[in-house]
Amino acid sequence: MSEGSASSGPDGAFDVFNPPERGLIDDCVHCGFCLPSCPTYELWGEEMDSPRGRIHLMEAGLDGEPLSESMVEHFDNCLGCMACVTACPSGVQYGTLLSQTRAQVERNHPRGRWQRWWRAAIFALFPHQRRLRLLRGPLALYQRLGLGTLLRRSGLLNRLPAEVRTMESLAPPIRRAEPLPERVPASGPRRAVVGMLTGCVQHAFFPDVNAATARVLAAEGCDVVIPPAQGCCGALSEHSGRELEAQRFARATLDAFDTAGVDYVVVNSAGCGSAMKEYPRLLAADPRYAPRAAEFAERVRDVSEVLVELGPVATRSPLPVRIAYHDACHLSHGQGVRSQPRELLRTIPGLELREINRGELCCGSAGVYNLLRPRAAAELGARKADNVLDTGADLLVTANPGCSMQIRTALRAKGERMPMAHTVQLLDAAIRARPVESLLRDSA
Repeated sequence: MSEGSASSGPDGAFDVFNPPERGLIDDCVHCGFCLPSCPTYELWGEEMDSPRGRIHLMEAGLDGEPLSESMVEHFDNCLGCMACVTACPSGVQYGTLLSQTRAQVERNHPRGRWQRWWRAAIFALFPHQRRLRLLRGPLALYQRLGLGTLLRRSGLLNRLPAEVRTMESLAPPIRRAEPLPERVPASGPRRAVVGMLTGCVQHAFFPDVNAATARVLAAEGCDVVIPPAQGCCGALSEHSGRELEAQRFARATLDAFDTAGVDYVVVNSAGCGSAMKEYPRLLAADPRYAPRAAEFAERVRDVSEVLVELGPVATRSPLPVRIAYHDACHLSHGQGVRSQPRELLRTIPGLELREINRGELCCGSAGVYNLLRPRAAAELGARKADNVLDTGADLLVTANPGCSMQIRTALRAKGERMPMAHTVQLLDAAIRARPVESLLRDSA
């Protein structure tokens, strides 16, 4: 079945191809424990913009209610942050239900012209490494010449749609890219062989994070294999309901790592890791790839998971710095990885870890949510920025490129700046005995 080929049936919102499962819907007892954890319920106090409200809409769609504009609006408003999954005492698989529902929406709901064009533009760019790399040069020139400042002062930027303004504001500083070899040997005795996903946005705009990841893994005794044929893992597409597109990316990722001969597949981007661990569900109907997806997902690890499993062997030099650690939603809620990054950071002498108030609430990035729902995302980003500033930290640490861009933009909107880094960049600095001043300068 091709994307857009199905149509909503006359007796309900969804077609017969993998609708939201009634059994999973019935797991929800409507207790309300999800409400305080839901960012959109926090913003608007609207029942239909809470997890249990959206589950009610899914059930109504199964029972015959058509896929109306208002129903789609409530589904689109969801960030897919999975905070409700963490909060739910009944173990409701909201993430699976949301993925099933969004795929139905993308097949069966005719969007307006602007939304069709904008979504097509996003997915023609962001899941493609080569296209993002081509953007680096023009974007670096744009930043170096200060054209963004000129556009804002002239008022021309304000005439553009909010979605375009948001994309312009999110662009991270373009720095020199460090080319990575196909294999980085372990320093000292080899303890594991790991494959490394380089990602799309991470590869193009945060190459220093990938380089630091490879160095830290090597320092901790890993041979690091970086398959050159890898591309997008499919996370952005899967989280946005572009199911067939996500499946194509997932199959290509499986093929790229198929002959790598690795013990683990290591990921340093929260959204990518969450999606790759869901490959068995995404490819369940594919008889050729389903068994491979299940075996592959068992080997996928966030970089913090594999480093904690192995245990530290490399010596850490002191880093006297106060940091605030931001839990990326697809790491903490999607994968349940919370303690490992903190455990790693506490191995660095002199480092002071400060927690962020209401840290479980999404920053508003959520894949491409901030490009599709810029106003809601900006409000969530502003709340997160306030809570980050309240920590009094010198540096913000997170494990997802989208979160880094979103919070940086939210801080800038308040006239504030704070250096940002990935967990592995602090470990890399400590292992290489780099002064903390260089870390603060390089990540500003």
